[in-house]
Amino acid sequence: VQLQASGGGLVQPGGSLSVSCAASGLSLGSYAVGWFRQAAGKARELVAATSWSGVSTYLARSVQDRFTIDRENAKNMVILQMKNLRPEDTATYYCAADLRDHGFGYTSDEYAYWGHGTLVTVSS
Repeated sequence: VQLQASGGGLVQPGGSLSVSCAASGLSLGSYAVGWFRQAAGKARELVAATSWSGVSTYLARSVQDRFTIDRENAKNMVILQMKNLRPEDTATYYCAADLRDHGFGYTSDEYAYWGHGTLVTVSS
């Protein structure tokens, strides 16, 4: 089982970027998926999550109205679309997956599978 986060990079404030989580060895369509981020010197935090069905989703207050989380089950991927990026969004972004009947976890220890992370830098 492997999760691979990709798509990070350098973007100017106010810009947009999408990061993708691709899976091998499991079908993401059957898993709750969370996107976490960790900035230098700070704790890892959940920024977005989706239940396996996509019916339930979560966006942290700091990213509401700017980020969306979308499933692309045909590609076995989950996408975090980010717009109006701010310098405080700078972090390494990780995707995580967990098999559960409903909902999703809010903390790192509720997810069994993790990708290696992709760095998003928001700077002019």
